[in-house]
Amino acid sequence: MRKPAIVEAPSVLGLRPSGVQDMPTALLDAGLAERLGAVRAGRVEAPAYDPRRDETTGILNPHGIARYAVALADAVGPVLDDGLFPVVLGGDCSILLGNLLCLQRRGRHGLLFLDGHTDFYQPAAEPTGEAASMELALATGRGPRPLTDLEGRGPLLRDEDIVAFGFRDTSESAEAGMQPLPPRLHTIDLHAVRALGVAAAARRAIDHLGNDESAGYWVHLDVDVLDDALMPAVDYRIPGGLTWLELESVLRIALADERAVGLDVTIFNPRLDPDATLAARLVECLGRGMRP
Repeated sequence: MRKPAIVEAPSVLGLRPSGVQDMPTALLDAGLAERLGAVRAGRVEAPAYDPRRDETTGILNPHGIARYAVALADAVGPVLDDGLFPVVLGGDCSILLGNLLCLQRRGRHGLLFLDGHTDFYQPAAEPTGEAASMELALATGRGPRPLTDLEGRGPLLRDEDIVAFGFRDTSESAEAGMQPLPPRLHTIDLHAVRALGVAAAARRAIDHLGNDESAGYWVHLDVDVLDDALMPAVDYRIPGGLTWLELESVLRIALADERAVGLDVTIFNPRLDPDATLAARLVECLGRGMRP
């Protein structure tokens, strides 16, 4: 893997100022840069947070998220141009849009989506209008235009270029009225991961992303893909999930492939980790997954 470069992206525009904005500082204080042998490539501050739900789109901070996506794409682009491997530390999951916009400017790419939730809500079904529950839908062009047509480019991803991996919210999202996942979007839920074995499941995901027309793939990691008993420092908890060793295995397989172009990490909330033990364990996991 190319030399990592850390970009801090402490935006909570797609969620609320609950603490996930402190994740970059917490992981850097826990030694992430040193563990990865990474350079620091800057910090992108978010516009002011507006707690009012936008009447037109039904989403919190839609225009702020759109502006932030462009700013983050502008920050990640030079990292790629310098031949480095961007590691973007959120923040909430809406930062994914900026990373994907950066890639879309450069051609067709895929996405390995590691998340305990599928985040495919439409505004009408999301109780509070949080884009952090919608980012995968928005990235595929499903949702209000301010967030699905960034820079007039249309969808950031094709359905068939995505693998949603390790999620366990199928019953919950169906009950809430989330729109169904499209048939061409490839899924390997937690049950399938366990049935196949985590290494085989990860290889299947990477094989699917190996489209000859694609210039590579991004890896999105929401830490709530981890077992809730192991990673309680998240805002929306759901029972079950991957073990630390399983996540390390997935990252090792996904990031060892030369087609992997970058990684973002989201949703870890340091305010729910007062003694920083989970931050230290997450740094260890990322270190083992990226530098085995």
